[in-house]
Amino acid sequence: MTKRIKGSCTTILVGKDASIDGSTIIARNEDGNEPLHPQKFVVVQPEDQPRHYQSVLSKFNIDLPDNPLRYTSTPEAVDGHGLWAAAGINSENVAMTSTETITTNSRILGVDPLVEEGLGEEDMPTITLPYIHSAREGVERLGSLLEKYGTYETNGIGFSDHNEVWWFESIAGHHWAAVRIPDDAYVVAPNRFNIDDFDFDDHENYMASADLQDLIDKYHLNPDREGYDLRHIFGSATIKDTRYNNPRAWYGQKYFNPEFDTTPIDQDLPFICRTDRKISIEDVKFVLSSHYQNTPYDVYGTTGTPAEKKLYRPIGINRNQELHILQIRNDVPDAIAGIHWLAFGPNTFNAVLPFYANVNDTPAPYKNTTGEYDPANMYWLANTLAIFGDSDFTLFEDFENLYEQNTTAAARHLEIQADAAAADQDDLQSYLAGVNDQMAAINVKNSTKLLGQMLKLAAPRMKLQFTLHD
Repeated sequence: MTKRIKGSCTTILVGKDASIDGSTIIARNEDGNEPLHPQKFVVVQPEDQPRHYQSVLSKFNIDLPDNPLRYTSTPEAVDGHGLWAAAGINSENVAMTSTETITTNSRILGVDPLVEEGLGEEDMPTITLPYIHSAREGVERLGSLLEKYGTYETNGIGFSDHNEVWWFESIAGHHWAAVRIPDDAYVVAPNRFNIDDFDFDDHENYMASADLQDLIDKYHLNPDREGYDLRHIFGSATIKDTRYNNPRAWYGQKYFNPEFDTTPIDQDLPFICRTDRKISIEDVKFVLSSHYQNTPYDVYGTTGTPAEKKLYRPIGINRNQELHILQIRNDVPDAIAGIHWLAFGPNTFNAVLPFYANVNDTPAPYKNTTGEYDPANMYWLANTLAIFGDSDFTLFEDFENLYEQNTTAAARHLEIQADAAAADQDDLQSYLAGVNDQMAAINVKNSTKLLGQMLKLAAPRMKLQFTLHD
């Protein structure tokens, strides 16, 4: 079977002192290699977690521990291609997003070749997230699995808990490195090797496979005269990066730091960034939905030439399958701290909702996706809105913006009410699941309303028309 690589994602990480409310945040667009890979939102109970795991895309298999935690996930809705659980929050309020496909180079691949029958993105959340009790523990577990079994691809993975955010990058077949994102910092990570300066002596904030520094020195992999810049050592600096990867990091960083004097093609854009403003969920959603607004590179813009509009790969794209923003809050009790924000379809045209993670079930419109078109399911309804919206962006833009703002605002209002009422609930998980159902119902209603508005606006513009005055 040909391996199905989802090589188009964009990740944002936010430390607790950089966020507007003291939460840790890890977020990612899960992008397919083509449009329409149906996704669903589920809760995996301990009794439903496999004790023996067999990959679909490789021969990798493993016996798993007998004490898994409950966790949310957004797997494939169509069987036969593997689970691709993608992201979730477990019952210990540890979050994982997996994976951001990243680049490498022939120097390290010559030293440590990829392992055809190793583990990959398909497998990582399922064999990691149910067994970790902190973000740091997630790095350690995934690192040990990768060292033992190897991988057939290079990926970036985010972990978070109440206090820490970690970014893990696999390096060729059996090696890896990870960085603790400073509490006051953020990261925008596209499909390239992202970690730059690395301190092998600081074990509190940097972790790596045990022989990584020796491997770099032994095989003369470091092009720099001083220090260890892992992007220079293990990553790429190709023309494709200047068109496909770097512009996404550039735009996200310019959104948070307009003062940055950088260009879309810069190969050395910083990994760790800091901004004077505090970052909100809405900020993360905007960046992960963006298409270079207010630049000549906006595909929907009016200032760029046709060539400029096609020059750089946007962040919001028709291959967005789902967007998750995993938030671990620090201003509420643990039982309501984990919020699995979720939206399906191309992000320029959807709305993200704050679903509570401490539940035993998920809303039917998000859970019951199948491979057959059904506008009762949010995955298909969201993609319908996107295709309509893309057909005449200027005509529909204001309606879409109002839909997104009003839908997220209504869900936030329910969240505030539920937070206040949580302590009085005898069956908190059922109560939170009911709140999630209400949020989903709001989105179905508002999405259907938007679709009707689009239909009314578009119908008079059909080419298939004729009047007596023509």
